[in-house]
Amino acid sequence: MAAEKILPGDVKASPNEASRPISADTSRRVLRLVGVFRLLVGMSLLAVAAIYQDPPLLGSRFPTLFLSVAAAYSMMAGLILYALSRASVTLSRLVPLQVAGDILAVVTLMYAGTGVNGGIGALLVVFVGAASLRLKGREAFFAAAIAALAILAQQLLSYTQGATAAEEFIAAGVLGAIIFVIASAAHPLARRIEESEALAQQRGIDLANLAQLNDYIIQNLRESIVVVDESNRIRLINQSAAEHLGAPNRDPGQELAQVSPQLYNILLVWRENKGKGRSSPPAFVAADGSMQINTYIAPLGQQEQGPVLLFLEDAGRIAEQVQQSKLAALGRLSASIAHEIRNPVGAMSHAGQLLEESPSIGEQEKRFLDIIRNNSRRISDIIESVLQLSRREVTNPQSLQLRTWTQEFVQEFSSTLELFEGQIMISFAEDVKVRMDPGQLHQVVWNLCDNAVKYASEAAGGIAVELRYGRISSNRRPYLEIIDRGPGIAESFRYQVFEPFATGRSGGTGLGLFISRELCECNGAALVFEPNPEGGSIFRIVFADPARWADRRPG
Repeated sequence: MAAEKILPGDVKASPNEASRPISADTSRRVLRLVGVFRLLVGMSLLAVAAIYQDPPLLGSRFPTLFLSVAAAYSMMAGLILYALSRASVTLSRLVPLQVAGDILAVVTLMYAGTGVNGGIGALLVVFVGAASLRLKGREAFFAAAIAALAILAQQLLSYTQGATAAEEFIAAGVLGAIIFVIASAAHPLARRIEESEALAQQRGIDLANLAQLNDYIIQNLRESIVVVDESNRIRLINQSAAEHLGAPNRDPGQELAQVSPQLYNILLVWRENKGKGRSSPPAFVAADGSMQINTYIAPLGQQEQGPVLLFLEDAGRIAEQVQQSKLAALGRLSASIAHEIRNPVGAMSHAGQLLEESPSIGEQEKRFLDIIRNNSRRISDIIESVLQLSRREVTNPQSLQLRTWTQEFVQEFSSTLELFEGQIMISFAEDVKVRMDPGQLHQVVWNLCDNAVKYASEAAGGIAVELRYGRISSNRRPYLEIIDRGPGIAESFRYQVFEPFATGRSGGTGLGLFISRELCECNGAALVFEPNPEGGSIFRIVFADPARWADRRPG
């Protein structure tokens, strides 16, 4: 990625290099600029000579000669500009002809005008100096000598004709000396120009390489990054963020509201609160529905209303890292729980059963015994769940046809819970085949459906649970959704539903959803939550990508 061009300033120039002309590209640009100046000068002189028949400063001696030379010089300037625009023209041949034409034309104009006092001779300083940038050292001094001698020659001719005074020889000599000085200074100036251009080119290459490197790093980061300007337009988005948001392309200038309305609303709330309030904005579901996304907002400046940098992070990945540490602690604790808690709880439960058989207990004692029995059962359930987490049975994934599997599951679930026909429905867009451990899939879906029925029973409405399956349109991954029309999950609790021991219902262990997601992840699937727009909840199981296991299926 690094540039390979060596700067001239990095190496000390040798005497031969000091006399070497500047590069063709640099000299062509300089000569093109001088060519434009030459054309403007020629056209101006021609216009003055044509309008004023006897101008006081230009053509006072030979107006006709002055007009003819000005016209010829303008034509020459146009031809030189045309030649410089063609890449096939060799500058080493063009520049000597160009400086010779300049000397001849300017000296003739001086002779036709008022001589050295007219000021036209000063043009040779520009033209000889520009030519010296391209000519070699001896050639540049030779051109300066020719120009100085030509100026003195026209002064001598004018003096012999009585047109000028002897004092003007001093001005002619000074002008020739100035031309020599400019020719001498042209080479250091040429070196500086070339070094400056080489340095600018090097810096341009470095900046281009750095921009490519930055773009490569940003596009290949695992983290998803979006840069939004003050008008809420996307200025930069990497591939990972585009996949999460479902952006059709990564072109800058897209409206964030059109790409992701959910992320746009999160940003608007953050701007309205001036970056204060909640430390972390609420999570939202990715465009493909396969995961929940956490958003972290960092302003690119001092103002919250200006450009911002958005970090999008898979909530499941962070939760998994946190839960791994929790699982490690639970695993170490589970063995002692089995011996230290289960046995006393069993003894308490057995003692309660014996007390129930006593004929002397009253109604109040029976109520206390019910409390003991219910809480003992709850503690036993917690112990079983914790032990199940510590065991983490090895998965045995199999290929399952969801149409057949869901029909069998609904029939079993409805008969077990004695539900009426139609309370558990199945809908699908297309039949799909998934790969997952049948027992663990049964446990996950049973737990989700059981929660849906229990919450719906506690609400005023009737029980209505829907199992819907198909494929996600963006990535064709199969999914299975458990949709209910119950009271839903409170917004303050939505981001904790998969946390261990977090429960929104009295009497629950808070481990059902946690275990369900763990079982899904063991099979390469994902379990995400999304509020139902019609009321209730949607739990979506996004199965492993079929393209990743199709070739590994047993033959």
